[in-house]
Amino acid sequence: MKTFETLADLAACVGQEVAVSDWLTITQERVNQFAEATGDLQWIHVDVEKARAGPFGGPIAHGFLTLSLLPAFFDSALAVRQSRMGVNYGLNKVRFTSPVPVGSRLRARLTLLAATPIESDGLQLTWSTVVEREGADKPVCVAESLVRRYP
Repeated sequence: MKTFETLADLAACVGQEVAVSDWLTITQERVNQFAEATGDLQWIHVDVEKARAGPFGGPIAHGFLTLSLLPAFFDSALAVRQSRMGVNYGLNKVRFTSPVPVGSRLRARLTLLAATPIESDGLQLTWSTVVEREGADKPVCVAESLVRRYP
């Protein structure tokens, strides 16, 4: 984990890959829980037997499940000691570039693209997040994530 003392210390890293998250395993249980929570019960995600005969040879995670893991990736990758709060502000770009078979291990590479001052002495951080699948040649998700952090 990369730790910064202040938001200014983090802002000094604009243009750099700042951190790489821990690996996180995508289990069928996690996929099923996401399906239940969102109502997306498509067979390619939740019907293991039918998915084995499908185009990916088994069940795959929802793209939005992968995207929803961004906060977990950030939490395992970096911390700012003098920041009381961070909130997701949105996304500029998202692409699901490759499937995520159940059992995959994922991690994210976090590159700070911009750090813009906002109210209450906070910063709006624009991140390039590239989610990798262990052993794969190309990423599974590429997203530009906006996060607001406050001292």
